[in-house]
Amino acid sequence: MSATRSSKQDFPQGISEAHSKAKGWHRRANPASFIALGSLMMLAVLGLFGGQPHPTISVNAPSAEINLQLPQRIRNGQFFEMRIHVKTKRPFDDLTLAISSSYWHDLTINTMIPAPSEEKSEFGRYIFSYGRIDAGTDFTVKIDGQINPPLFLGNDGKVELRNGNSVIASIPVDMKVMP
Repeated sequence: MSATRSSKQDFPQGISEAHSKAKGWHRRANPASFIALGSLMMLAVLGLFGGQPHPTISVNAPSAEINLQLPQRIRNGQFFEMRIHVKTKRPFDDLTLAISSSYWHDLTINTMIPAPSEEKSEFGRYIFSYGRIDAGTDFTVKIDGQINPPLFLGNDGKVELRNGNSVIASIPVDMKVMP
């Protein structure tokens, strides 16, 4: 027995041959989704959402030169590194760093190298004392941390360099946190 083929293709009920013919954009991929995805990827590559090297903020005070390298734009959940470099011009009886608690809100600080000889919290600041430092000394503190999931939009505050309780420099800092 031989089966006879009809010249017309069999279509499911409700579908006709007209449905199988391409008409303009109806049967081709819409480029809008590719353009949107490509644009987001390009913005990410350009660093709009964080992930770029941290810029350095420099302050030259009469007693010391301070360089802060810290994140200004970062993604939520990401690990980060901060460096505070101090080059003393005069001796410090007690080189102290004070960081606003508002700046470290919803951050987890994992390590601080070198560890301070004394740590305390007062007047909305975390205060870290490192003791006596001679003039002409290069002193660097490395801080590693992570952005906690509840943090959205970011934090701001101040980083202060002190000689004991005397403020040598107060540097405003802010961190934008992207989803």
